[in-house]
Amino acid sequence: MSRSVLVVGGGGREHALCRSLSQSESISDVHVSPGNAGTLNYATNHSVSASDVDGLVSLSRSLGVDFVVVGPEAPLCDSIADILLSHGIPCFGPQAVHAELEGSKLFAKEAMRRADVPTADYVVLDSRSDIESALSSYSDNPWVIKRDVLAGGKGVVVTTNLSEAVEFIDDSIKTDGHVLLESFLPGEEASMLVVMDASGFVCLPPSQDHKRVWDGDKGLNTGGMGAYCPAPVVTEEIHQKVLERIVKPMHESLSAMDVPYRGVLYVGLMIDENGDPFVVEFNVRFGDPECQVTLPLIASDVGELLYAASTDSLETSSVSFHDMHCLTVVLASEGYPQSAVKGRIILGAERTGDSDDAWVSHAGTGTDDSNRLISTGGRVLATTSIASSLAEARANSYQRMETISLQGSHHRNDIGHRAL
Repeated sequence: MSRSVLVVGGGGREHALCRSLSQSESISDVHVSPGNAGTLNYATNHSVSASDVDGLVSLSRSLGVDFVVVGPEAPLCDSIADILLSHGIPCFGPQAVHAELEGSKLFAKEAMRRADVPTADYVVLDSRSDIESALSSYSDNPWVIKRDVLAGGKGVVVTTNLSEAVEFIDDSIKTDGHVLLESFLPGEEASMLVVMDASGFVCLPPSQDHKRVWDGDKGLNTGGMGAYCPAPVVTEEIHQKVLERIVKPMHESLSAMDVPYRGVLYVGLMIDENGDPFVVEFNVRFGDPECQVTLPLIASDVGELLYAASTDSLETSSVSFHDMHCLTVVLASEGYPQSAVKGRIILGAERTGDSDDAWVSHAGTGTDDSNRLISTGGRVLATTSIASSLAEARANSYQRMETISLQGSHHRNDIGHRAL
């Protein structure tokens, strides 16, 4: 059966989703809203913003799509899945009750506690708390302070500077009412994307992204400057621990609720020196740029997988993976991540320069009045490639990057360095 689908969002993750869905035999039509200049190659773009939930529901109904795939977290927290389901439209993305796993750090911590999932110890601070005493009791390592709101990946401060810690805590309490102070988890980070519904779950290959803006993991935190998959830090033994200690207990806990979790649960991991995994955070959607390097490794029909998870039929679907490696390098605008310069012309990113092995994933791109490709965001695009070895995938991604020019732009030159 061939189905039509609407993808919600307009970044690199949504470009990757449109590309994979357009290659799926089960999918006849791909729509995306709002999309970007690159999604035009794979889908029909629509102009409804990803934050306009009512507009997106109306669009889904007028298009008569068979299901909706939600890219970003905000519409999920704003109940888009609930409203779509009330109109009989399946949604890949959890209902609002589960979207709180990303919307609220405290909610996620309490959910982990109920399921006995390993995570960092924490304390909640508010205007009545003795902040100095709390900081003193967590002072053996850097302080980890997390805002309890959706903050676009920028609501966390890790610092050894006391005044910086106090200032962030004070500001967060003023704006949000409370803040979380966590114990520091040393180790190496990795991500596991788990597609799940009431009937079962599928673990996608583990990946690792690069958050810091400059080579050598220096500089400010970003939304992600590149990623690769699979991540060798997640050995077979560690994978089994993640499955037994984190994924299975969370799936059992979520499936036991009145509303099952349908969509992808992004599990942010910290793996300590003993090879024991801890959860740093949950997201309720595909990571960006992890999505760009994970979807191409799915050998089976991606459209079938996402539709199955939207309709509680994962248990009956079979998923297979390529024994390959995928790596993506992000090109960012001048000034990113602080104040990105937008509106500059991009050369060399046309689809004619792509191949089956190396291609451009658009994120913050659009067109000007003369239909020239321009930058519209901080993370502009990424070059992604798939190969039989990680070293080859890396070489191909950087080779494709060399063909692209955007004044003032920058990218990291060491994506994949932990594995290579």
